[in-house]
Amino acid sequence: MGFYISSEKTKFGRMLNFVKSLYSGLCIGLGGTAYLSCDNKILGAFLFGLGLFTILNFGFNLFTGKVGYFVNNKPGYWGFLGIVWLGNFAGTFLFARMMSATRYGAALQAKANALCLVKDGDSIGSLLVLGIFCGMLMFIAADGFKTIENQLGKIITVFLPVMVFILSGFEHCIADMFYFSLAGDFSPAMLQSLVVVSIGNSIGGGLIPLMQKMKEKKAA
Repeated sequence: MGFYISSEKTKFGRMLNFVKSLYSGLCIGLGGTAYLSCDNKILGAFLFGLGLFTILNFGFNLFTGKVGYFVNNKPGYWGFLGIVWLGNFAGTFLFARMMSATRYGAALQAKANALCLVKDGDSIGSLLVLGIFCGMLMFIAADGFKTIENQLGKIITVFLPVMVFILSGFEHCIADMFYFSLAGDFSPAMLQSLVVVSIGNSIGGGLIPLMQKMKEKKAA
């Protein structure tokens, strides 16, 4: 089950995947900005979901929406995921830098700083666990959008998991890229946090498809 273009190994394929990943980073930046701009956390969590909905609707590449499918792909799929991760980082960084240049930049940066202080001060074990749960929710959203035929169901399966992960305080590595970029926090602690959360998101994203694969083997 390949979920990346067949020309991924070509120069054009890698570039296209990177651009689609960069677009996803911009979309997450859009959702993150909406979240930071809202005093009401519930409303902010709901509006953040617009970023993921846009990504899935237009077929962009988001690391947390793709990583769970490593279970059904060959090892080369990790090369594709590496391109997606870097493209997502580039997109979130670009969006953050553009927002910093606006009249809202200072206020958004202050809120991002507060979030980053919590993440930088967290333990590796805590970040990993919070990343795992977020990874599970992102797979539910991405796979549900792909497999559910009812249009209302598609919308619910995208927005609800996003709201749950934000309101629960779970860690999303691409959202964290945006917050760190907006805060201008490029410390070793930030990089460590991103790596740990990315691993957690990968583990969580693979749990459900791994169980599905085991059930299929048992049935066969």
